[in-house]
Amino acid sequence: MQTDPPTYNIAPANRLAGVSEYYFSRKLKEVAAMNAQGLNVISLGVGSPDLPPSSETIECLCAEAHNEAAHGYMPYNGIPELRVAFARWYARWFGVDLNSNGEILPLIGSKEGILHTTLAFVNAGDQVLVPNPGYPTYTSLSRLLGAEVVYYNLTEAGGWLPDWDELERIDTSRVKLLWCNYPHMPTGTNATPELYARLVDFARRRNLVVVNDNPYSFILNDAPLSILSVPGAKECCIEFNSMSKSHNMPGWRVGMLASNAAFVAHILQVKSNIDSGMFRPLQLAAATALEAGGEWYEANNRRYARRRRIAGEILTAMGCTYRPHQTGMFLWGRIPERYTDVEQLTERVLHEAHVFIVPGFIFGSNGARYVRLSLCCDEEKLGEALRRIRQIAINP
Repeated sequence: MQTDPPTYNIAPANRLAGVSEYYFSRKLKEVAAMNAQGLNVISLGVGSPDLPPSSETIECLCAEAHNEAAHGYMPYNGIPELRVAFARWYARWFGVDLNSNGEILPLIGSKEGILHTTLAFVNAGDQVLVPNPGYPTYTSLSRLLGAEVVYYNLTEAGGWLPDWDELERIDTSRVKLLWCNYPHMPTGTNATPELYARLVDFARRRNLVVVNDNPYSFILNDAPLSILSVPGAKECCIEFNSMSKSHNMPGWRVGMLASNAAFVAHILQVKSNIDSGMFRPLQLAAATALEAGGEWYEANNRRYARRRRIAGEILTAMGCTYRPHQTGMFLWGRIPERYTDVEQLTERVLHEAHVFIVPGFIFGSNGARYVRLSLCCDEEKLGEALRRIRQIAINP
């Protein structure tokens, strides 16, 4: 006798109620469906570098992968060669002295570090300070883990820097972490020694941890800075860095964090219970990439500078205004006043010009009248995107 299979109605965990599907996950499905119809959408959305890492990096990976002894599990805190390479890199470019044996933790991408750091320091019900606008993962992961998100405002009028009077008024008695991200994404605002010094002072006075997410220091920036260069910062700050952006290695998933040994040990305690070490040849190749000289970064930035010029023309063609010398691999622009909603512009560009650009509201309410263009697209495609947008006369 044939019976109908049972119907399962298994509810997901309550924590999912506080977050939605990542915007890019949802929107890129729509872009993929348009491409399946032959519409050939040009994506200026995700910041995934399309340029390769150095040839020495690739050659090292290939050579080391042939080593029969290189395929086993690796240490949770990364191999010594990679930690030493990160320490040398910080000393050379940031003037920061780090102990490779306790103050550096390699990560499977810095996004992993956001999860592990929150788990290590934040209890359910604790608060975290998150910039508005800012990287959406600071908010979504905090909520998934039961933390209460408290936003602090960044505005164009304030140069996209913290409003210190506002910060001083916030009751931080329940705040464990303050997330910041300079050079800033999405606005391209650069870090300054004064900014970092004030953040360190705030952390020390309020007994909280500042976490600076710092993957963009080497993109269109002549003077890389680290918050850890501020005296006393190591006691109260954690800094993330990522090879995805600085060394054109997004798919390799190699990042790191640096702080005092006690903080690193707390995070390693979480990490060692969640994942394992990275493939040894990959770590050795990453160490090779970190030895790149200034000429490698300069060549990378010459290409980004050419792309930024065309991206600026795209913003102008849409009637947007922008600061021309932004740091990082995006260009952030304000939409014309005639639009009541940013998606009036972005959806028209997507469906009429077949160019995907990102509405700024995904980074927070203070981004609601802005768009972000990725520079991770070659000059030919950027030029074609410009031609298409001009063709639909979007800025009459």
